Amino acid sequence: MSDIRVLILPGRGGSGPDHWQSHWEAAYPDYIRVQQREWDNPTRDEWVETLQTAIAQSDAPTVLVAHSLSVSLVVHWAQKYGAQQPNVQGALLVAPSDVERWDYPVGTQGFAPIPLLQLPFKSIVIASEDDPRVTLERATDLAHAWGSKLELAGKLGHMGSASLLEKWPFGFRHLQILIDDAVVTQS
Repeated sequence: MSDIRVLILPGRGGSGPDHWQSHWEAAYPDYIRVQQREWDNPTRDEWVETLQTAIAQSDAPTVLVAHSLSVSLVVHWAQKYGAQQPNVQGALLVAPSDVERWDYPVGTQGFAPIPLLQLPFKSIVIASEDDPRVTLERATDLAHAWGSKLELAGKLGHMGSASLLEKWPFGFRHLQILIDDAVVTQS
């Protein structure tokens, strides 16, 4: 086991028991879920500050595992705090939600526009070819803007609980790449 800290960042609504993030937490009890106060009507500033508090609790090298709306959270956090928190070594960014779309669910505040900045750490965007929350073209553009490696997962919808991915080996392999890179960086 490495000394890399893994923070799980569920998207809007949280990640229920059938979500791959929940399966990973069950399999790896050292992984830490960042608990937001409000899951259904999130406010960007509150989510960013909650994430910052979680990251600042330890100087250990950290890898973020974000799904859906929390992909935007990571980018907003990086814009505000990324240069101040060098312990964040990587981010797995799964199924980014396009919060700028006209049909994005109401109740989410402040996540648009999505920052188009080079992330100050290694990142991998995993996109589905038939995600109802983001087009493949948009996911590709976001990954390029963030300096992220883009990986296509096939046709898995939004890759949440409904996709029934369980421990999702494909995603876990990419997380392991980021963890291994963080270990090498610390050596």
